[in-house]
Amino acid sequence: MRKSILLFGLSILIIGTLELQAQINIPQPSPKAKVETTVGLTDVAISYFRPSVKGREIFGDGNDYLQPYGMLWRAGANNGTVLNLNTEAVIAGNKVEAGEYLIFMVPGENEWEFKLYSDLSIGGNIGNYNESKEVISVIQEVEKLDEPVETLTFQISDISADNKSANIHFEWENVSLKIPFEVSYDDKVMAQIEQYTKVSPRNLITAANYYYTNDRDLKQALKWVDAYLAEGNNSAQFWNLHLKAQILAKLGDKKEAKKVAEKSIELAKKNSSGDFGYVKRNQDLIDSL
Repeated sequence: MRKSILLFGLSILIIGTLELQAQINIPQPSPKAKVETTVGLTDVAISYFRPSVKGREIFGDGNDYLQPYGMLWRAGANNGTVLNLNTEAVIAGNKVEAGEYLIFMVPGENEWEFKLYSDLSIGGNIGNYNESKEVISVIQEVEKLDEPVETLTFQISDISADNKSANIHFEWENVSLKIPFEVSYDDKVMAQIEQYTKVSPRNLITAANYYYTNDRDLKQALKWVDAYLAEGNNSAQFWNLHLKAQILAKLGDKKEAKKVAEKSIELAKKNSSGDFGYVKRNQDLIDSL
């Protein structure tokens, strides 16, 4: 009797498991998406769901529009749109700590309100929105697009040359909204330079490159390059000789910069795998002197 009960229970469990597995998957009208990138040393990610226009009027004044002007919106479909930062950032002039935040928007004809919200538990339920949990709320002008965007899109755009700023970029229907943000990494890099150049000579060249790129103490950068090139066969690395030539040029020592650049060209031409563009780079540097 006990054996029969056990077998019956096992049969029910198997049937239940099969029922759970036997689900039909169909394409979702608003598929999930995620955009992520690194700006400076900050990982930035936006997770959201992407509705499409499908012939509808999306933004406008009045209830005939899917998302009327002046009404709080979850900036996507299905659930909340989530921004994730792994370090502190300054968003539209406001300091924002590392963490996860819901993005909400209030569309307008020429200006939109962009909000970050600290309580992820409400998802996209704007009925539970509590202004006391707003992290930032800023007004930003929008651009009207000549070519419509069918499917709602977020991206991290316009990353600056120094990797310190970019935009949270939203586009849908005929609207483009850019929210500027800035990150800081100098203190972290300097702390790593202080720590790791004492551990491995390979870090000396990275430190020198950072000092050269960011116009820091070039004499210190030159010392680091020289210390690195003095190790083993490192002096044959024509790409790092090119860095030394660049530093010398920026220091104003044109004669020595030319000499080092010419040596880099000589070594680059002998490299069996190619010069990787360093012959031209060095020649351009020499010409600029």
